[in-house]
This record gives sequence, C-alpha cells and structure tokens, in this order.
Amino acid sequence: MGIQSWTYLIVGLTFALYIGIAIWSRVRSTSEFYVAGQGIPAIANGMATGADWMSAASFISMAGLISFMGYTGTIYLMGWTGGYVLLALLLAPYLRKYGKYTVPEFVGDRYYSQLARVVAVGCAIFVSFTYVAGQMRGVGIVFSRFLEVPVDAGVLIGMALVFLYATLGGMRGITYTQVAQYIVLIVAYLIPAVAISMALTGNPIPQLGFGSTVASGPNAGIYLLETIDQIHRDLGFPEYTAAFVAGKKSMIDVFAITLALMAGTAGLPHVLIRFYTVRSARAARWSVMWALVFIGLLYTTAPAVATFARVNMVQTLHGAAYDEAPEWFLSWEKTGLIRFEDKDGDGVITYAPDDATNELHVDRDIMVLANPEIAGLPAWVVALVAAGGLAAALSTAAGLLLVISASISHDLFKSIFTPGMSERRELILARISAGAAVLVAGYFGVNPPGFVAQVVAYAFGLAASSFFPILVLGVFSKRASREGAIAGMLTGILFTGAYIVYFRTFRPEAGASDWLFGISPEGIGTVGMLLNFAVTLVVSRLTPPPPAEVQQLIEDIRLPHKS
Repeated sequence: MGIQSWTYLIVGLTFALYIGIAIWSRVRSTSEFYVAGQGIPAIANGMATGADWMSAASFISMAGLISFMGYTGTIYLMGWTGGYVLLALLLAPYLRKYGKYTVPEFVGDRYYSQLARVVAVGCAIFVSFTYVAGQMRGVGIVFSRFLEVPVDAGVLIGMALVFLYATLGGMRGITYTQVAQYIVLIVAYLIPAVAISMALTGNPIPQLGFGSTVASGPNAGIYLLETIDQIHRDLGFPEYTAAFVAGKKSMIDVFAITLALMAGTAGLPHVLIRFYTVRSARAARWSVMWALVFIGLLYTTAPAVATFARVNMVQTLHGAAYDEAPEWFLSWEKTGLIRFEDKDGDGVITYAPDDATNELHVDRDIMVLANPEIAGLPAWVVALVAAGGLAAALSTAAGLLLVISASISHDLFKSIFTPGMSERRELILARISAGAAVLVAGYFGVNPPGFVAQVVAYAFGLAASSFFPILVLGVFSKRASREGAIAGMLTGILFTGAYIVYFRTFRPEAGASDWLFGISPEGIGTVGMLLNFAVTLVVSRLTPPPPAEVQQLIEDIRLPHKS
C-alpha cells in the first residue's frame, strides 16, 4: 500500500479507538465532566498529562525549530521540561489539596473576590484560545499532506472529532483518550527516530546517535554534529552548535524565552487542571513524576530528530536539479509548505541564509512529518507519524477546550450569574460551551497568527505573566490581597498581550534592536511575569490583608499531613 492508504488505515483505527473510549467513558455528572470524579490513578494521569502537554508544538514543531535554530532551539527543551520541576515543587500538590474544579475557582476563593475569579476566567480563556490555535493548525497540516485535503478541511475534521469525545466523555473521557494518544504519539515518534539513527550512525539509540560518528558516505567517521557544522559553514549559515553568535538569538532573549516557557508551563490552566483529577496531593506529586518520565522519552529524542532531519534535508535538496527532485519534495510542495523559487533560472535548488540568493523555502512545521519520507522509510512508518502528530494535537486541544468550557459554565454561570443552577443544566451548558469553543478554535486554526510552536510560545508567555505569580503567591504568601492579585493579573497579561500583538501585527519586521531590552515577543512573558509579581506585592502592601479564614485556608493547603 502507498502512504495515503496506510494513513487512512492507521488514522482511521486510532480515531475509532478515541471515539470508542469516549462512548465507554460517557459522563453523567459535573464532577466526572470537570475532574473525572477525582479517581484517576497517578500513572494514568501522568501519561494523560504527557499527552495533554506534548501538543502539536512538541511533536510537530519543536524538532523543526531546533533543526533551523540549532543550539538556541533548545530553549524549548529547557523551558518546557524545567517548568515541570516548578510545577511539582510549587503548585501541583497544593492545588490538588485545595480540591475544587478549576484554577479560576482557586483564585476566586484564595483572593476572596468574584472579580478576581472573573479576571482569572478571562486570562484562562485568552491563554487557552491562543494555545489551541496552534493545535488546530497542526491538525490541518497533517491532513493536508497525508490525506490530501486542504488545510481548512483538515481543521474542520479535527474540530468534529475533538467536539465528539470532549463533550461526550468530559475530563474522564479525555483522560483515558489521552492515555491512548500518548501511546500512539510516542511510538510514532520513536520508531522513525531509531531507524534513522541506525541508518546514519549505526547506533539505534537516537539520544546517543546524534552525538556519534556518521556510519557511511563521504563523511564516514566524522561526528554527525561536526558534519552539520561544516554543512552550515559551507552554506553561510551560523554553525549549528554555536550559541549567541551573529544570526542567532542573544543571551538575554534565550534566557527570557526559557524562563517564560518554564513559568508558563507551571501556570497553564489545562495542565494544572489535570492535578485535580487524582485522589490526593501525594498522587498529584507522583503524577508529575510520571509525566516527566513520559515527556522525557520524547524530549530527549527531539534534538536527535532535529539533527537527522536537517542533515538529510540539506544533503538531499541543496544543489539538486529541480527536475530530479525526490518524490517527498514534490508531495510536500503540493501543500505549499515547501517550495522552490528559481531566482537564477538554472533549475538547481540553492539553499542559502540570505533572501537574495535563497531558493528553498521550508515551513519549519513539516520537518518531523517529512523526516521519514526524506530518510526513505516504509510507507507505514510515514503514516504512523501522521497518526502521532494528530494524536498530539488533538489531545492538547481537548484539554484546552475543557478549560474554556469549565471557565464559562462553572466559573461564570454556576458561580456568579446563576448560582442556583442544577447539575444537569450545568452539564448541558458545559457541553454547549465546549461546542462554541471548538468553533472559535477552528477559526484560529484556519487563520493562525504564526507557525505552531511560535503561537504556543505566546500562550506560555501569557500564562507566565498572568497565572504563575498569582498562584505561587496564593500558596506561599498570606499577605497577597485581592486588590494586588487583580492588579497583578491585569498588568501582566495586558502588557504581554499588547507587546505580542504590537510586534506581530503592526511591526512584524522588527528585530532585536527594536524590542524592549532585546527580548522577542516569545520571551516577553518573563517581563510580564516580573511586573505581575511586583504589582501584586506592592498593591498588597498598600491594601488590607486577607481575612483570617483565607489565611487559614493557606495554612490548610500547605500542611503535609492533610492530603
């Protein structure tokens, strides 16, 4: 069978599995819909968290970024994994001990203010929609190439599937679907990585292979990283392994992006809500540990995948005659995500760092998906990678949509507008909210503000600047007041959001010399976070302290013997 036939078969089987799980786990109560009845085992929750966390940005786009950015692309590895350490130490067990449904609910109770809850709801919805735009874009990219449908049509198919299993199974269905999706995505990521590592270096372990010598060809016996550095020097690019040199990000920007990704990880609502689904605070800590193990399998493999893809792509295309271009190039060219522009009319593909001479334009989001084809792996492996990419995007999209749904139905309507609402009506409203959120997410998937990982980086910056300071101070500071929290959240998210919109919408051509302190929009969440901390602490000192019952709540959730 060809690639398309294998893709229909494997993707169809995985979709049937997801829908079957949703039907099996159909929920009938708000507790099951929002937090899966708080009965998910730690290891299953860790696996679901891994799938929820490893979105299209992790599966599809991260290795693509590293393959183009080289060493500085590891900001995504350091930021996204380091954030889980912050999460385990500072937030996960305490929020589980608090024992309610959502992050805005914690903010509203801890800061004894319905206005604080409303502001938190607004932040959660803003962050979640920004994040989900990248997931839907990833779904469209996979469908456009492997099922040969337009990107927009692919987004619509993904919308329909997510709507079905998110609204039918709620958090319970999403959790067990994400367990299945994790297995699909990690198998899909590791199989081609192992095969390509073996072919290039003779070492079947990708984490070791990309630090080994090339097994055959003109570069045999030379370390793979030395080979790619030489390729870059020959083409005029900065060395792949070099840091903080001309043509790469500055040290301050690397630091800011890494910190924004770390704090954003610990403040993302769809990640935090996962720790409400386990039985105890102890189980929440174990969930984080398991999640790190499952995430680490992919994240330690990503640099190797990025390096393999970069070497294979450049050696396959640069200097090749367009008339003799490989089949994978022609297939991806139909999607518009890779194209050849014959500027000098010689019919030969030239890959160069400057726009004047470069004739090869590559969307970074295709590197992982195209990697098996570039390496000449069997069609079923290519199809498996497509299924893995869809699993990664859909799992995260479902978690984000549930956050939006819970924010609207539980934190706004149930808690503020109609407190007497019955559980049945709340469940109906939650499903309607999820449906509306799917439609908005689909629109952003069709009209994304950037490539997948870039859009996701914006979401992390927004989460870092809005939620992280308020949650940390909410747990560890008895003096943080409602006025401080409201002012801090608004300052952080408005500053960060305005900065991103300004430079990505009105001045997209701006560079480091134009940015504040040389920090790009992907890293500005660090500045927003520091502003949030500062404003919250200063305003809290100028306003009355929290009431005694709130200070007692802080004591209760921090005492280890009450889990």
